[in-house]
Amino acid sequence: MDKVMKNKTAIFLFMFPATFLFIAIIGVPIFMSVHYSLLDWNGITEGTFIGFQNYIELFKSPSIRFVKVIGNAFLLAILSVFIQLPLALWLAISLARGIKGERFFVTIFFIPVLISTVVIGQLWLKIYNPQYGIINAGLRAIGFDHLTRTWLGDQKTALFAVFVPILWQYVGYHMLLMYAGIKSISSSINEAAMIDGAEGWQMSKYITIPLLKPVLQVCVIFAVTGSLKAFDLIYVLTNGGPAHASEVPSTLMVSMIFGRNRYGFGSAIAICIIFLCFFFAILIKKFFRTEVE
Repeated sequence: MDKVMKNKTAIFLFMFPATFLFIAIIGVPIFMSVHYSLLDWNGITEGTFIGFQNYIELFKSPSIRFVKVIGNAFLLAILSVFIQLPLALWLAISLARGIKGERFFVTIFFIPVLISTVVIGQLWLKIYNPQYGIINAGLRAIGFDHLTRTWLGDQKTALFAVFVPILWQYVGYHMLLMYAGIKSISSSINEAAMIDGAEGWQMSKYITIPLLKPVLQVCVIFAVTGSLKAFDLIYVLTNGGPAHASEVPSTLMVSMIFGRNRYGFGSAIAICIIFLCFFFAILIKKFFRTEVE
């Protein structure tokens, strides 16, 4: 192994395929998006260089309200971190204790991750339907007619109504990551803690969760960046409506590019999404590194 590490030719040959694919699939598109974001371009005719005008308009235009759009994405990220991840952690700890039917429940909770997001969107459209949806029907059945509403059509509830399917779909994904992390903890550590008198919540607080921090870091990064670039489920359920109440950067970007043929402006939004994802990924890694120290 040491000989291979000292052989620069071998290192180059091993790294070249992955590096080439990374540059071709990620590097080049980002570079091209930066270039397009500096143009006034409709995607057909030749673009006109306008510098940072797209970025200035993005944050200053009252009709775009990009700050509110980013705020919606941040709210989804906060809900994901403080609702979805704790629920996933609770499920993972509960299942990892060796309950009856452990593998069955792990599979059941993970199934939504495997289902197409469009299918999930259509399913929840039926659930939220104001006439025959199960939520309103259930409320009427127990006498709470005054609580029924058009969940996806009300500005006050649209974003939270969108979050519920996101929670339902991805809680199993994070649960499986945490479950695998818990299972990888040496049984001797748990046995030593039990001999010292630790049990139940103490085991989770002082043994499981501290040793699970690398996995929790990954889950937080996935939850935050996933919320910042969320698109498909929101597009199917509300398309950013009503009145931009559930608009997020990705739906706004698609609207600008394919709805208004503003490819340069849409590319500026894409660069902002990339920047936010990288920034928060680095920030979260630094936070967890500080916690460990």
